[in-house]
Amino acid sequence: MNLPKTYANLAVTSNGNIFTVTLHRPPENFLDEEMLIELVDALEDLDGNDSCRVTILASEGKHFCAGANIAKRLADGQRRATHIYGHVPRLARIRKPIVACVQGAAVGAGLGLALMADFRAATAGSRFSANFNRQAYSPGFALTYTLPRVVGVQHASWLFYSGARIGGEDALRIGLIDRLSTSAHPGDAAVELATELARSGPLAVQGTRELLRQHFAARVEAAIAEEMALQDRLRETDDYVEGVQAMKERRLPNFQGR
Repeated sequence: MNLPKTYANLAVTSNGNIFTVTLHRPPENFLDEEMLIELVDALEDLDGNDSCRVTILASEGKHFCAGANIAKRLADGQRRATHIYGHVPRLARIRKPIVACVQGAAVGAGLGLALMADFRAATAGSRFSANFNRQAYSPGFALTYTLPRVVGVQHASWLFYSGARIGGEDALRIGLIDRLSTSAHPGDAAVELATELARSGPLAVQGTRELLRQHFAARVEAAIAEEMALQDRLRETDDYVEGVQAMKERRLPNFQGR
């Protein structure tokens, strides 16, 4: 396949009608605007390629995606994340099914990215966390819509409020992932999932997916707007300042509820 673009932060490969988009910023694959734009561009290109039936979203390195690149936010304590969130509705409009291959951590924005896929494969050692509240901050990446949509309100509430980090077995139990790999890497399980999808009629799959995901992009966009408004308010609190400072100093925060 000749892609019209080359990518600095990811690679696109194919095996028959299954294509793999691999994030290439190891070991953590921290997400920023540049990488997200490239990812959406690549997925939109595959949407227009008749050879592609299913895409596997993978990564090179220790972690699937250990979160957003917060270096700039740590530098000034006030940087808004619109540079990432503004591109998420494009990701929500991808027409072909995606299987996320989650090794290591999917944390914060990394969890948000994994939840934009239709299915997720992981290992027992994979880790998932929506740790925003632990930093006196609120979720982003439309997680307030996508996480309860997948695991239900009760499980989502616990993950948000506690900031708990759960492993692959617990993620399978609550429905956060769909396949647990028996090997040390989730790649085989992701390929199995993608192969099962690719055996069905591609137009039928896309049509059924469209019915199941009606208004998905609009709801993602609405969730992002609400999340951004809450984040704006929280950035004015003493607890947010303390959370940023605690991250800089690599210590537990001392929140006062102010």
